[in-house]
Amino acid sequence: MQERKCRSRCPISKEERLCLTLRYLANGDSQQSISYNFRIRKTTVQNIVKETCDAIWEALLGTYLKEPTTYDEWEEIAKDMLAKWNFPNCIGLLDGKHIVIECTGYSGSQYNNGFNSIVLMAKCDAKYCLTMRDVESYGKGNDAQIFNTSEMRQAFFLNEMNLPAPSTHDGHLLPYVIVGDEIFGLKTWLMKPYSGRGLTKEPAIFNYRLSRCRRPIEDAFGIVAARWRIFRKPIRGAPENVDSFEKVCLCFHNYLILTGNAMYLPSSFVDSEDSSGNIRAGDWRNTSRYQVGALQSVSIGRALNNSKSSSHSIHYLF
Repeated sequence: MQERKCRSRCPISKEERLCLTLRYLANGDSQQSISYNFRIRKTTVQNIVKETCDAIWEALLGTYLKEPTTYDEWEEIAKDMLAKWNFPNCIGLLDGKHIVIECTGYSGSQYNNGFNSIVLMAKCDAKYCLTMRDVESYGKGNDAQIFNTSEMRQAFFLNEMNLPAPSTHDGHLLPYVIVGDEIFGLKTWLMKPYSGRGLTKEPAIFNYRLSRCRRPIEDAFGIVAARWRIFRKPIRGAPENVDSFEKVCLCFHNYLILTGNAMYLPSSFVDSEDSSGNIRAGDWRNTSRYQVGALQSVSIGRALNNSKSSSHSIHYLF
């Protein structure tokens, strides 16, 4: 972004543009409120936020939202997952969330799932960093449909991800897999829990281990929604602009985790276990609970759509 000189006034500096954009993403203020605070026209605020987000995305993409491409990178993720969550050969955790947007005149029914939204499909590692993402899908579909048509799934299906060869663990030859919930289809490279009730001991233990292993992806989405408060309410903007906002928030999320910012992610902020194995809820849940924000699971939309009194029937994500 180059500052263009004007005869009548000084241009808005790069520092002011960055400050304005961070204020918008981190505080969740409306662009109209930002306009009053910075004494800048609303249309100028819109242009600044979009241009700054695009510039940040271009600068940080290859460093702080980088897809693993080598055997060593995949194995490093798998080692962290085994050490922290006791699940072997796991190279990532997969889940999808709906980013709620305000209804636009050209959205049609493709974005509607009880609310208007676009879907963020993402994969994270044991450190709560989001390593792959796809956010170009309409909110009408479910997670499995969206994943099956995503570039992420295509890359794994065509074996374009340079995954390591299966390795031996406790005497068993195991492939490297990503882990998802029950809605995804079972693949040689995608593991899901056993379905049904009344499972025998071994499948039940496996489901517990898999569910425990998936906790970082739920925490990662919760951390993003708690720290970047633009996700605390429906986002007003065209889908392509919301895509830009989301990408930059994910880059900043990874940047602050990888640079060891203790204020961004203190130890008590994520879910943990006590000595007896009981789950202690992370502090991010206290900052987001009982609020229908912009980052939601698909079940909330269906509850909103099917209920007469949403205050009693919504199943809140946070």
